[in-house]
Amino acid sequence: MKTAKTSSVPTSAADFLPPRETLPRLQAAARECRGCELYERATQTVFGEGPAKASLMLVGEVPGDQEDRLGHPFVGPAGRLLDDALATAKIARQEVYLTNAVKHFDWEPRGKRRLHARPKTRHVNACRPWLEAEIRVVKPRVIICLGALAAQALLGRDFRITRDRGELIASSWAWRIMATWHPSAVLRAPEVRDRERMQQELTDDLRKAARMTKDRQ
Repeated sequence: MKTAKTSSVPTSAADFLPPRETLPRLQAAARECRGCELYERATQTVFGEGPAKASLMLVGEVPGDQEDRLGHPFVGPAGRLLDDALATAKIARQEVYLTNAVKHFDWEPRGKRRLHARPKTRHVNACRPWLEAEIRVVKPRVIICLGALAAQALLGRDFRITRDRGELIASSWAWRIMATWHPSAVLRAPEVRDRERMQQELTDDLRKAARMTKDRQ
């Protein structure tokens, strides 16, 4: 009777975490991550950036085309809109830790362009150990999830941005977690008035979170 072979293929980033967790060690280890198939087409791993002990952590969804090429989070059009919202909310970007729920760019070809593709649940789950490790090291007081995918990664599949946006939620991950619009969702809104409203709501939510981090200091 033949026995089934045990697969040695990694199924998550947990197989690549360093024994001692610091941001430099995590970033170096993430470059070699093969926890899911997304690394095969991505240019590089796009890991989080920011202070090792930031009070505020922003978690996006997945790197975009420019992030994949440059290796830094939030440097494309969505990143520029986020910079505007942070500046309006009087938050210095260099004092915030920025990362994504998924560290490799997932895309679909459209002629010569590479269009962002929404990661599947298995990609989010496979990459989750990196995000959990970042939270353990940074120990933010407040986490802001940008977009539904990021929010569901930390708050569960039932979370809805349209219903729960802007609420401060107690969590084991941080003193409070809040979810708001992803900047790319603002850019994709078809009507000008919707884009203006969503950008204002994003800015207001950032401002609220910043107040909460100061109140807890």
